[in-house]
Amino acid sequence: MTPTQRPDEPVPYREYPAVRGLQHLVSCLWENDVQDRQHTVIPDGCVDLIWLGSHGLVVAGADTGPRLSGPIPGPVCGIRLRPGAAGTVLGLPAAELRDQLVPVEHVWQRSGPELAETMAEADAERRLAILTEAVLVRRAAPDPVVVAAAARLSEPGARVSAAAADLGLSERQLNRRLLHSVGYGPKMLARVARLRRLIAAAEPSLALRALAAGYASQAHMNEEVRRLTGDSAGRFLKHASLTAA
Repeated sequence: MTPTQRPDEPVPYREYPAVRGLQHLVSCLWENDVQDRQHTVIPDGCVDLIWLGSHGLVVAGADTGPRLSGPIPGPVCGIRLRPGAAGTVLGLPAAELRDQLVPVEHVWQRSGPELAETMAEADAERRLAILTEAVLVRRAAPDPVVVAAAARLSEPGARVSAAAADLGLSERQLNRRLLHSVGYGPKMLARVARLRRLIAAAEPSLALRALAAGYASQAHMNEEVRRLTGDSAGRFLKHASLTAA
């Protein structure tokens, strides 16, 4: 879950590294102080546990397109699971949560209600520590095949068939592993990785940025950006910044 932000707005969004022992599962912890207006969340291949104030503690599944969030009274915070970690941490196929915000009680039926209550009673300074502990006690391990696949699919020009063959899997087997651990299949994961490369690219023109990110053409980039962000490439890239994933 990655928010976009305009430069004329305050800078309320902050990221923090995972504690030692969780780096293999968690890409970051984050806080967002200002939620008094709607903002767009774009796909990043991750699943987040998010404290939404009066709306409680939710699990945000991997997005396949833009999603509007807010306004929400008060600050929010969350812990972002790396691609490949969601299935094992949550204890269910990540595909069941795709494009959804689900109360934590529906995912962790035994521990979820108590965790949500603890979050509600805690001071803001304690909430990230509580989320960290909630993931740490699961003693989960990501699927190493999925981690390797995600790395291969993040490379420019990556092909699903080649990634699967490199890992000794059929494309169907790779798709099944990714659906369980990430929430969607390899083609979607590769599209998300390409969008992140586009955000990170520093070339001076849209055409050169499209080429550097691995799009077939600027028209292809325009179409993909519209599908994944709901905005034109020019407007989106003017305000986009790369967050942890």
